[in-house]
Amino acid sequence: MTEYTPPKVWTWDSESGGKFASINRPIAGATHDHELPVGKHPLQLYSLATPNGVKVTVLLEELLAAGHAGAEYDAWIIDISEGAQFGSGFVAINPNSKIPALMDRSGDTPQRVFESASIMMHLAEKFGAFIPTDPSQRTEMFSWLFWQMGSAPYLGGGFGHFYAYAPEKWEYPINRFAMEAKRQLDVMDRHLAENEWFAGEYSIADMAIWAWYGQLVLGRLYSAAEFLDVTSYKNVLRWAEAIDARPAVKRGRMVNRAFGDDLSMQLHERHDASDFETKTQDKIAKG
Repeated sequence: MTEYTPPKVWTWDSESGGKFASINRPIAGATHDHELPVGKHPLQLYSLATPNGVKVTVLLEELLAAGHAGAEYDAWIIDISEGAQFGSGFVAINPNSKIPALMDRSGDTPQRVFESASIMMHLAEKFGAFIPTDPSQRTEMFSWLFWQMGSAPYLGGGFGHFYAYAPEKWEYPINRFAMEAKRQLDVMDRHLAENEWFAGEYSIADMAIWAWYGQLVLGRLYSAAEFLDVTSYKNVLRWAEAIDARPAVKRGRMVNRAFGDDLSMQLHERHDASDFETKTQDKIAKG
């Protein structure tokens, strides 16, 4: 690695950021006018099936599976590779220009909700589900939920970026963030050695953590399962496989997914439960 001497004042080099250099920028705000579509349901989700997007669609599908009919939703795809997150309509919902973002139109005044954990808390509290009622377990659940929010940047923005997306493979950052990713997996493994779920019962904490770390140990993120020796975290793997087997989780993974070789797992937009049977990309390709 060529040694880098930082300048006195940093300036933006749009060509230096690797795979996502064309969509990352050091300023906020909209780059173009674009009005977002609005469907028939009170809940309007604008997202993509990245781990943060999957958190919310898994929760929505779990709520529907649990009988909460009011959780019906329209899910619209936001193509972050094309900069759709910088459209004026999306920025009005999330000034931070990150997916997912939700508009809840069920009340007298539409409510915007951004940040994945905030969306999950909003929905879980709205329907009284997937948050423990026991005060101690509730507090434990929130601790793990926010552990995930604080830890994932090291996994995605740190390890994932330098291992999978950076323009070159550099030993120091890969080693630095691999060490942290493995430490986090060990934190989980030790907790799950004595607990079936993260907070006494299946909750939004499990869903949020699974979207990142569960999918990592199942070999779905960064092609890094072997490198990180994920099978050595047996308790994490047991927990991840249990969640992965839930039908609502499989549906949640499909929503707003526009990548991967398995077209049957891609449902670009979701407006009705029947879309899973009729509008996945393999069905559309067959006409």
